[in-house]
Amino acid sequence: ELAPNERLPSERELSKELKVSRMTLRAALRVLDNKGLLVRRTGDGTYIAQPKFERQADKLVPFTQNMNRRGYQASARLVTFERRQAEISIASKLKVPISAPVYYFQRLRLINQEPVLLEACTMPIERFSNLEVFDLEKRSIYEILETEYGIVPRYSQQNLEAVSATDYEAELLRITSGSPLMLERRVTYTDEDSPFEYGRDLYRGDRFRFMTEMAPLE
Repeated sequence: ELAPNERLPSERELSKELKVSRMTLRAALRVLDNKGLLVRRTGDGTYIAQPKFERQADKLVPFTQNMNRRGYQASARLVTFERRQAEISIASKLKVPISAPVYYFQRLRLINQEPVLLEACTMPIERFSNLEVFDLEKRSIYEILETEYGIVPRYSQQNLEAVSATDYEAELLRITSGSPLMLERRVTYTDEDSPFEYGRDLYRGDRFRFMTEMAPLE
């Protein structure tokens, strides 16, 4: 009966209303908390959690397409767009010379106007000259690559890691510094096994659930 972000009554009020002991109530709340249905805020009480968005971790699906398909309004805000020289680690991932010119940009992704994801993307300038002329807030990056450059993403290698939000990331995502984030590092390839994108995406831990499909060992 309660909507997301609504505050639960106190334990004393709930136990009285539901006619159960405080011990039984706490056990029930613990079950709901473990299922991700509640959010406990120290010194402020317990709130109904917002439903989490599902991210299919084993499929290469554009963010906007994935969210729109689920009935959400996805949008983007360009935070940073600049030219850089490829550091050793980036050059190795993209198979370009060290110090080769690359584009680096960050986009804040929003769902229903709520910031939920901070994307960071690095791409070789030699392959995508004049990328800055295209509207990265209105268009999908993969749609731009296919339409304007004839590049179609075929697969990616990625890994996931739990991290804590820095002050900078927390401000953009409107969360508390130190809040849990899921970091997805990704290298995307064409059919020719040629890497063209290195992504470093930060998903809000309170808004996303990562799903994957597993098959039995043969």
